[in-house]
Amino acid sequence: MTVRRLAVFDMDGTLLDSLPDLAESCRELLVFYGLPALSDTVVRTMIGRGVAVLVSKALAAATSLVGEGAPVIDETEAAARFMTLYTPRLTRLSRLFPGAEAALHTLRDAGWTLAVCTNKPEAAAREILRALEVAPLFAAVGGGDSFAVKKPDPAHLLGTIAWAHGQPARSVMVGDMPPDWLAAEGAGCPFLFAAWGYGQQAPEGQAWQAACMADVPARLETILPV
Repeated sequence: MTVRRLAVFDMDGTLLDSLPDLAESCRELLVFYGLPALSDTVVRTMIGRGVAVLVSKALAAATSLVGEGAPVIDETEAAARFMTLYTPRLTRLSRLFPGAEAALHTLRDAGWTLAVCTNKPEAAAREILRALEVAPLFAAVGGGDSFAVKKPDPAHLLGTIAWAHGQPARSVMVGDMPPDWLAAEGAGCPFLFAAWGYGQQAPEGQAWQAACMADVPARLETILPV
């Protein structure tokens, strides 16, 4: 029996335009520590490797603006505080990218199984999908705390594929950042670059790209025909 094709989506910058809520939560965190705010443009470059990395980068950028006299901050405590700020506003300003919901339904109708592989905590990812009314479309959600590792470690992607009852050779990872394509490379999966996302540029030599979510179904059919 042929295993169904599986499309695995990154969340932030691929399915979800989460920058407004992530940036505002960062600013609230920095205010708490008496540090200067960072713009959306700056925070955008920090997204993709999970909460701990986002908070670490934000603190480093803000303290560099202060220079001498900047407070010494426990980053583990700061990451936990960030989540207390972010969790109540997961979808206050965040929205699916244009065309995302229609593209997901098109893929499902064409026989694809869908999954999410994100470095965002699993509970937050599931709540966002529920609030945006697309949770039933996904067979699996692999969050940044679902396994012992997270992207770019391929075990994160492989674990998500297993949860969705897929196989790496019958799966395509869709994402916008280096952790996405490095995980796909390590897992032996094709990769589709989300050119609308937060990534600065596609990986060198990347053959498959989509300009917007509406283009994804056709691109995936080319990458992995029935």
